[in-house]
Amino acid sequence: ITERDWSSDVCSSDLLDRARVVGSEQAFLIGVRVLSGSINASQAGGAYALLAERLIGALQGFVELELSRNHGIVPGAGAVVVAMGKLGGHEMTASSDLDLIVVYDFDEDVIESDGSRPLAPSQYYSRMTQRLITALSAPTAEGTLYEVDMRLRPSGQSGPLAARLDTFINYQNKEAWTWEHMALTRARVVTGPPLLRAKVEAAIDAALRQPRDRTKLAADVCEMRERIAKEKGTDNIWDLKQVRGGLVDMEFIAQFLQLVAAHEHPQVLDQNTAAALRKLARHGYLAAEHADVLIPASELVHDLTQILRLCLDGPFTPDAAPKGLKELLMRAGDAPTFQALETRLSDTLAQIHAIFNDVVV
Repeated sequence: ITERDWSSDVCSSDLLDRARVVGSEQAFLIGVRVLSGSINASQAGGAYALLAERLIGALQGFVELELSRNHGIVPGAGAVVVAMGKLGGHEMTASSDLDLIVVYDFDEDVIESDGSRPLAPSQYYSRMTQRLITALSAPTAEGTLYEVDMRLRPSGQSGPLAARLDTFINYQNKEAWTWEHMALTRARVVTGPPLLRAKVEAAIDAALRQPRDRTKLAADVCEMRERIAKEKGTDNIWDLKQVRGGLVDMEFIAQFLQLVAAHEHPQVLDQNTAAALRKLARHGYLAAEHADVLIPASELVHDLTQILRLCLDGPFTPDAAPKGLKELLMRAGDAPTFQALETRLSDTLAQIHAIFNDVVV
């Protein structure tokens, strides 16, 4: 998708169809490489994320051009898209949705856009964001691209779709809850003009580097984990996200320790969970014996997750699973039998859960 595709002789539906064709074809190729074993989970997560970034960037350019035809532009203004969650952490799978925040800014003396039907800047960027969400998520004749989740924006569902830079900074420094700063450890600016990108990145860095009371932080994290366990908890070891010792516990460990350490050692910050664990171990915030468990465990759980998200729409039930899928999981988990894989997975989850209890205090 290039600037030529945005020309006036290409209608909106055509371009959205093209985006979906590109997205589905490239995602299919990534999936083939996962199934063939030619790339691992980390490489797949990065590839899926790069594909999403390219599509977001292209479609943002398209909706901005469309908006300018009727409403002009806001002089001296711009907007960036901040990727959160799995997109921010380069950990996407075949079925991941997009957790996004849009931040904009404009010159103080500007009160409206310069087109034939001018809009106030807040209206302009709210409309741009809504159109971007539609461009990414609406079904067309060529299918869908992504589900888009904007709940991590300042003030959540009650707040405007797009936040002005000063509002974003004020919220993160004075109003954000612990869980929002945990989510912010995975924030990554993926589109927008360079100067605004740098300002938003600096704002994220400043928010994450605030000094923390470790005891209060640990209490907040544990309360949140218990709430999630009460709502979504399971004993099924193949629910790799919600089971105790699964993805949520690993992410919470990394996010908790990053928030503890970042005031004095911002070098520990990394949007990717495995990379953050390595940095935390390197700087002495994660014990070597814990790192020796968590880093390979992260690889195992992400390897298995990539296979399951690629092959299934719903939960994995071993008794009903085809032999071929079990063999893919055995290869991903480097296990000689499926029973050995389940034993390794169960033991790994128990170790992660124990480490969570040891660390988040």
